[in-house]
Amino acid sequence: MMSADSNLMQDEESNETAFTRKYRELEKAYQYQLDRLTPYTTYRWLTTTGLIFIFMLRILLSQGWYIVTYALGIYLLNLFLSFLQPKFDPSIEQDAAENEVEEGGPGSTSNLMGGQNMDGDEFKPFIRRLPEFKFWHSATRATIFSLVATCFEFTDVPVFWPILLVYFLVLFSITMRRQIAHMRRYKYVPWDYMRKARYTGSK
Repeated sequence: MMSADSNLMQDEESNETAFTRKYRELEKAYQYQLDRLTPYTTYRWLTTTGLIFIFMLRILLSQGWYIVTYALGIYLLNLFLSFLQPKFDPSIEQDAAENEVEEGGPGSTSNLMGGQNMDGDEFKPFIRRLPEFKFWHSATRATIFSLVATCFEFTDVPVFWPILLVYFLVLFSITMRRQIAHMRRYKYVPWDYMRKARYTGSK
């Protein structure tokens, strides 16, 4: 009896080990393909834009799955806001610099949100809260999941779609206005292209 139980436990451990090993192999293969796609920014986003277009065409032709569309829109909006925001909260950094000055310290003389150092000409890139590749990966994965969701009837929850559309537009307007005000207040721009070109030219 003990021998049978021992063999059963060994078989379960063997199956679990084989499953774990296979899962790790698939995970490594998936990560390898992602690493290969990293340099092709334009092609990646063109593909994602195409997937979003196919999804919207599916919604328009089927006249359904509005709740899935709304959820996807909210998720993409949150990703976009994280993409625009700096990794380090500028309000906390500003308060720390002001406290240091009040205590007699030199204060912070560098801009951690990108640009040039006030004491020199060193270029500092904008560090995002959500990097571009993670933004693309999450947006693409969410779009694919949304497309798959439109294949099932139980995900087509009946809703009055104009209310969802108005609510999304209001939410988009409020959040973007708040983000733009935050950018103006702390004087940062979430794109390095123009600033980097100007720095290279002046150099």
